[in-house]
Amino acid sequence: MQSLSVKDITLYDLRIKFGLHLIEDEDFFPEWRDNLPKLSDLERQRLDRVKAAYNNLLEYPPMLENTVKMVVLSPLLDMADFYLPPFRIKSEDSIELSAEDEGVIYRGKIDVLVFKEKLWLMAIESKQATFSLETSEAQILAYMLATPHPEQSTFGMISDGSSFRFFKLVKSQANQYALSRLFNIRNPGNELYNVLRILKNLGQILK
Repeated sequence: MQSLSVKDITLYDLRIKFGLHLIEDEDFFPEWRDNLPKLSDLERQRLDRVKAAYNNLLEYPPMLENTVKMVVLSPLLDMADFYLPPFRIKSEDSIELSAEDEGVIYRGKIDVLVFKEKLWLMAIESKQATFSLETSEAQILAYMLATPHPEQSTFGMISDGSSFRFFKLVKSQANQYALSRLFNIRNPGNELYNVLRILKNLGQILK
């Protein structure tokens, strides 16, 4: 039995070994776009402080993964009520993914797992400017494929502290996934508003 790290898996591997295909139909993943909750003035003010804190960190590189979690991700998860029942946060949980009939087991660790194992959040190292979210797409999709609830849709988010992308995966005879647009904290305005609204909406769906 061959054993590989999840960090080495590619989108090609997921397509060939697990039949995973990208769906670009907007109706497949409306949860990141439609019927999002409104934010209060207090929530917007707090998100403005998070953006200001991130901009301040940019003056003192490198920003490590734990710093990103503390300054950006932790406030977002708190405001989305993921620290309250019925949710629970698990950190650095080991997840095993097996490919049938291929004699291969992929093993790795995910950074943050929201309880119910239906929403997966990954923080990636941001100290290298060339390291993009696309590099980790296959990793988070591999974790999502390992869900113990294959009968239900699974959601994910990747962030390096400045950029955010959401994922939806539906397991069936033909495993399918879709992406949200890319949100970036450095864009004009404050795109953390959109990120929090999506997290709140997913939280309501998963309760």
